[in-house]
Amino acid sequence: MINVDRLSSRSRYLLNSLIIVGSVLICCFLSLTRLPGMEILGIGPDWLLIWLVTWSVKRSVFQGVSAGLILGLLQDGLTSPYPSHVTVLVVVGFLTARFHKQRYIKEELIAVVLIVFLMTLLAEMLLAVQHWGRRQTSIEDFWLDYQRIALASALLTSLWTPAIYYPLHQWWKNLNAVDS
Repeated sequence: MINVDRLSSRSRYLLNSLIIVGSVLICCFLSLTRLPGMEILGIGPDWLLIWLVTWSVKRSVFQGVSAGLILGLLQDGLTSPYPSHVTVLVVVGFLTARFHKQRYIKEELIAVVLIVFLMTLLAEMLLAVQHWGRRQTSIEDFWLDYQRIALASALLTSLWTPAIYYPLHQWWKNLNAVDS
């Protein structure tokens, strides 16, 4: 582990920037792969949503929305631009930053896992509405597909949340302890 308190403020800033960009790139690469045991019904975890909630939970609304916009553009670039992930991740960044400001839940990891679960359900709903508007399928077929996809995605995404949340949370906690 790097001893952060020995680094200059500029070095800490550069290292933090490198960790932020590196962790986003890792999440992008993970979202493109399907490792054994990492998917249910062909659905994998939403790594960028995990990163966004991890980021937004301790940040301002502007920072959450900005991160959502950037991650949405990245995800649309990696996948198909339709349905758009930009609006979905902007909404998730906004709501996560607003939700945490209310301080409803005290336990950090459990709160973040719960927030990720709820935000994944919301994100899948927003994506499904975009699909439904374009395909014009019956509401019954739409609802059955949404339930299957949303629950599998929310379950997997929330279960994998500690893999992203814990290392980043520890890093930012140590960095903030040195800066204060």
